Amino acid sequence: MITAAADGSSLSNPGPAGWAWFIDENCWAAGGWPRGTNNMGELMAVLNLLQQTAVVPEEALHILCDSQYVINSVSKWMPGWKRKGWKKADGKPVMNVELLQEIDRQLVGRTVTFEWVKGHAGHAMNEAADSRAQAAARAYRDGTAVPAGPGFQGAGAEGATSLDVAPSTPEPVEIDLFSFDEEPAARDEDDVVALEESLLLDAVRSDRRRVEALLHPEYTEIGASGKLWSRARMLASVEPLTNRTTLEVIGTDRLADDVILLRWRSRGRGAIALRSSVWVRTPSGWRLRFHQGTPADL
Repeated sequence: MITAAADGSSLSNPGPAGWAWFIDENCWAAGGWPRGTNNMGELMAVLNLLQQTAVVPEEALHILCDSQYVINSVSKWMPGWKRKGWKKADGKPVMNVELLQEIDRQLVGRTVTFEWVKGHAGHAMNEAADSRAQAAARAYRDGTAVPAGPGFQGAGAEGATSLDVAPSTPEPVEIDLFSFDEEPAARDEDDVVALEESLLLDAVRSDRRRVEALLHPEYTEIGASGKLWSRARMLASVEPLTNRTTLEVIGTDRLADDVILLRWRSRGRGAIALRSSVWVRTPSGWRLRFHQGTPADL
């Protein structure tokens, strides 16, 4: 798995702006614009990171961001925006749509997770990305060369891709950051169903890292056989299912803002079970906290 921090910086928001992503001292990149915003910078850092690491598409990518706007935009709201023609729930155009559309294209076929980290709080990788984004912003302000970094090995010239997305007015950052419920709550339920379905796929079950990213650190399960499973036990034994199994949603219940109960029926060859899954939203996305299966009559 590749773990990288992504950050953006704008000297006046909007103003001279920079972006950067950081893996280690020998693997990082930065750039910017004469005029941009903090959110533009962090989105561009995510986009460029996706572009450069596309040379190893089989590698899972874990991105550390200090902007909840960026994380929610990419991992939570974007599917709904696409269905609405890139409009928000209130009908207004989505900000930074060019960047988001390109990120959406780059995500196809990739395994990408996000984790929120507090900015300016001593997180080494976040601080490294932030300092490089600030340096790029200052370079655009001063008209000097941008310290672009070595980039990702093997990425070549494609890693330099940028977009002309400079805004004409400042972004209402406060609104974006504190109105997380502006998108329909149903999106969360859709996301949880999709994640549950992914746990039935051979491609996921044959990759321990992908399963690990979906299970909560305190995950427990009572299987349809009555066996009690811990997270460690599940990860040690997970493998593709012997019979093709389908998921049939019975219902969803929001137990709390960040907790969803999914009730569903599994159907496989010669076996049906009624199942309950509790999903909890964490800084890195929805994680499965508890699962129980009960055999049902055919």
